[in-house]
Order: sequence, then C-alpha cells, then structure tokens
Amino acid sequence: MQPLQRGNIRLAATILLIRQGGGGPEVFMMKRPGGVDFPDLHVFPGGKVDEADFAPELVSGLSPAAADRLLGIEAGGLRYWVAAIRECFEECGVLLAYRDGGLIRWAGEDEIERFNGYRQQLIDGELGMLEVCRRENIRLAADRVLYFSHWITPEQAPRRFDTRFFIAAMPDDQRTIAHAWETADDEWVRPRDALAAHADGRWQMISPTLTTLASIADHPDVPSILDTVLAEEHLVELTDALRAQGMHALR
Repeated sequence: MQPLQRGNIRLAATILLIRQGGGGPEVFMMKRPGGVDFPDLHVFPGGKVDEADFAPELVSGLSPAAADRLLGIEAGGLRYWVAAIRECFEECGVLLAYRDGGLIRWAGEDEIERFNGYRQQLIDGELGMLEVCRRENIRLAADRVLYFSHWITPEQAPRRFDTRFFIAAMPDDQRTIAHAWETADDEWVRPRDALAAHADGRWQMISPTLTTLASIADHPDVPSILDTVLAEEHLVELTDALRAQGMHALR
C-alpha cells in the first residue's frame, strides 16, 4: 500500500459534483479561504487521504481489487474513493451513501441537523467515517463515484499532492451547504462560465482545474458526461505541456 506521504508529496482526492441545470450541466465549485492549501483559488471539493479512509467495510459497489485495478496500483486504492466521499460530505454537506437499498434521502430537518453534527465532528477529528456509517447503517456509494484523472503537483512546488480526481452526479433530495471554515465562496456553475471567469481574471484556477473543466464543457447533459468518463474517453491528449503541469495517465 502506498504511504500517505512520500517526501513532500501527500496523497489526496478531489471530486467533481455535477447536476443538470437549466442551461446545461453544472459543477459545484468553491473558493478557498486564506490560510489553507490553495488559498483564494476556485477548486472542487477535496483534501488529503487519511489512514482511516482504508475501510472496505464502509463501501458498496466497488471491491478493493477493482479499485486497485482502476488506479493501476498494488493496494489501498479504495482509500481514494472513501476520501473523496468523505471530503464531499465535509466540505459541501453532500453524502454519497446508500441506506435501505437506495441513495440516502434526508428524512427531515432533525436528521439533517444530526448529520451536520457528524460533519463537524469529522472536520474536528472527533469522529471517523466508519463510526458514522455504523451509527446510521449506511454504506458509501463508491459505484456512483467514477475515477476521472490523476495529477501530481510539479516538483518546483514546496507542498505537493498526488491527487486522484473523481466525478459523481448530485443526489436527489440533498442540497449543498459549504462549510464556513473550508470555503470563502461557493456556487454551481456551468463549466464554460467558470472557464470564462478565469479568462477575464475574476477567478483564479490552476491547470488541473482548468483542464478538468475544459474536458466536460461541451457535454449537453450529465448522463453524457458520466458515460464518457465511464468509457474513459473524456481526457485530452497527455502532452508534454500537461505533464509539466502535473497530469499523469489514468494508470
């Protein structure tokens, strides 16, 4: 299993949460606050892989062996899916999980408040995802989370991340509530509009984010994006310029 950190490189996972808007597909994006990794940048939800994220008993729809094959690693691949789902819950309040045979739907405001309490405890390090799943009899919906791309921060950066990107459709009957500590601003945005905001200087974004947005910008709806990703036909050609920015092959 890969170490969580090798030298100055930390394992990480990022997730694109997408939904169908009136003008086409939209992606959830956040602006990082000052004092954190990637301050003032517009990014997708994500963060570091933790030791507790390797918990196959939490996961539905994807075996450890299948996860390893998809990432092209020897062991521990399932950690990235758990980390992506956990970070999505921590940062924007959306939980990609199964309960009673279907994707979780909040039973009411009391349940939303209870899960928001779990969310804060996760962020504070007072509770693990395993305990949340056991208390609520839920399993993480890894089969709803598709592997998207692989980026490693270039060597010249003082802090580097070996990051696997994922993508998932926004579940019905949930809503995004960005966490105040993790986010300075947030919104659902069409990929083309996000790219335009960067082009005219309103948003700061780095190459992995820009490349990711460009790869889904021409799709008319969410199913076409997910079908293309599932077929692994979504990525642009891996050029020397993209390699210099940190892009790697899927496996």
